[in-house]
Amino acid sequence: MRRIMLATIALFSLMATISAARSAERWAELPAFPSMPTPNASGMAPVNDIKMYYAEYGQGDPILFIHGGLGNADVWGNQIKDFARDHLVIVADSRGHGRSTRSEQPFGYDLMTSDYVALLDYLKLDKVTLVGWSDGGIIGIDMAMTHPEKLKQVVAQAANVTTDGVKSDVMNNATFSNYINVAGEQYKKLSPTPTEYDAFVNQISAMWASQPAWTASDLSKITVPVTLAIGDHDEAVKLDHTEMMAKEIPGAKLVVLKDASHFAMLQDPEGYDAMIRNAMSGKQ
Repeated sequence: MRRIMLATIALFSLMATISAARSAERWAELPAFPSMPTPNASGMAPVNDIKMYYAEYGQGDPILFIHGGLGNADVWGNQIKDFARDHLVIVADSRGHGRSTRSEQPFGYDLMTSDYVALLDYLKLDKVTLVGWSDGGIIGIDMAMTHPEKLKQVVAQAANVTTDGVKSDVMNNATFSNYINVAGEQYKKLSPTPTEYDAFVNQISAMWASQPAWTASDLSKITVPVTLAIGDHDEAVKLDHTEMMAKEIPGAKLVVLKDASHFAMLQDPEGYDAMIRNAMSGKQ
């Protein structure tokens, strides 16, 4: 009987250890947005029918980082600290996000892409490497199709090209739900319309319901070098969808980020930055 009790205790101890390890897995956590360094320059660019917040750091070959839906440029704090050592880093808050304004014009990826093209023109930048996360990655793919002359290459993490590339149960995921709450709190602190988060979410959700909707034929016309990255525990985007994208975009390279989720740039900044540098150097 004593042996059975000891074995039972050992089993429960092992189960508790496994449970604790799982709860501590970095892909299940949402680290806080990092502190931001002081920019070389920042401002509100008059872009299309909005004012778009931007900031520049460092110097060298330019890299434009584009955040995901509901977020803001501050998600890139770790990447800015790394890449500003040897590059000109540009970040911005997309239309309606963070410090940027929005209009009554319906959200659409083509419109948001045109905002970033106009920002590059405003900053007098001819070509950039574009690193995009989630909606930012979708914007990168859109720009590769519509304005390839603006791009050296695209690194798109957790992007989708059709709505069925998104997991149906994403809103039930605790980490993703935590992100939505954090994004709401940051919106209240940063936005020129701090009480309108719900209205903003409703406006952008109308876009997510039907966009993007690109075909294999659309993707086959991309001539810009593209790297597609996805966390092996992504809560939102399907791995097989990303694999399909890699097959349809000529020459695209696929990188699966180990022990990371939709929020890989926060969970594993060193690995994330190495992935970007490998893509830029052609080592991927």
